[in-house]
Amino acid sequence: MTVARTPRFYVLTVVIGLLAGLLSGMFGVGGGTIIVPMLVMLLAFDQRLAAGTSLAAIVPTAAVGVVSYATTGSVAWIPAIILAAGAVVGAQIGTWLLAKLSQNTIRWGFVVFLVVVIVFLFIVIPSRDAEVPLTWLTGGGFVVLGVFTGIMAGLLGVGGGVIVVPALMFLFGTSDLEAKGTSLLMMIPTAISGTIGNIRRGNVDLVAAAIIGVSACTTTALGAWIATLVDPFTANVLFAAYLTFIAGQMALKAWRARRKR
Repeated sequence: MTVARTPRFYVLTVVIGLLAGLLSGMFGVGGGTIIVPMLVMLLAFDQRLAAGTSLAAIVPTAAVGVVSYATTGSVAWIPAIILAAGAVVGAQIGTWLLAKLSQNTIRWGFVVFLVVVIVFLFIVIPSRDAEVPLTWLTGGGFVVLGVFTGIMAGLLGVGGGVIVVPALMFLFGTSDLEAKGTSLLMMIPTAISGTIGNIRRGNVDLVAAAIIGVSACTTTALGAWIATLVDPFTANVLFAAYLTFIAGQMALKAWRARRKR
């Protein structure tokens, strides 16, 4: 599928990139939950092409985000590598399960997961000074989290940030800033691996991905800077609002799919 290169195409891809970059920097997510639906709704991309284009655009966006968080020491490098390794394996499991499980059941399960996370965001407020010691126990936990994140990515096409960021805060006691920086670093090898496969299958609009990625890079650092200015509670409230939007999107898709039966 080829999307016409009209002036509207170029303007909208820039706007999508600017918004995705800002949210990526603020919340430590890849931005795919914004990029994919906007490509589908505004530029008539099919779902597969939108997902592949989004994944490619995430690579430079996440890289700028990592640099921004690394300047404040908010990246756990070794845990991020462990998470990424687990996610690569999990993504293969997820794509295999995709053919076995009901997509609607998976969507509703993810909605429930997000609702639980949103509730916890108002109960558990992370400390900015929190650090996670790397032990065999926490290392094993990072592997499990990485695999789970990869499975969900393979099943739903979502980025790992919506899972990794809250899990690092609630399960491992990581500060909100370190959770976001670590999440962005974890995404880079996962996104590169997925993009290579998508290019081979013709599921990437490289022009759109390049414009969105470059545009996103200009606002990612701004989003990361904003994240350092707000207190942890306010950051949790903003993240909860973002997750509510995603949960609403997912529930709407599941409801529409059920009505079509």
